[in-house]
Amino acid sequence: MIYGIGTDVCDIRRIGAALARHGPRFAQRVLGPHELAVWQQRSARSPERGLRYLATRFSAKEAFSKAIGLGLHLPMRWRDCEILNLPSGQPSVQLQGALNDWFAARALRAHVTLSDETDYATSFVVVEHNPCNTPP
Repeated sequence: MIYGIGTDVCDIRRIGAALARHGPRFAQRVLGPHELAVWQQRSARSPERGLRYLATRFSAKEAFSKAIGLGLHLPMRWRDCEILNLPSGQPSVQLQGALNDWFAARALRAHVTLSDETDYATSFVVVEHNPCNTPP
């Protein structure tokens, strides 16, 4: 059963402006530790690739926060929600801390897709509830 759906469109130029204003601190505030390592590697190879990676993750976290119905209120914190790629390349949601506990207590599962084109990054998240998987 669908618990929630979220979508977000992000202007990559806006993320670039924030990165120019705040430097790496902006990425450190938004990205979790695994995402931050990927962002640093991509940025070292190509600043444009790093920027697009940051924008897609920003967009996906916004969409996820909408899908779970919390917005950016606790236990939803930027760094506790990571959008990582499986070996196949498929993006997946990995949660930590209180957000992971909150999510698991509700027997939720998230599906995410993201894309970027020209000046925009977009993402779509569907969160499912499976009452058969509710923890005891």
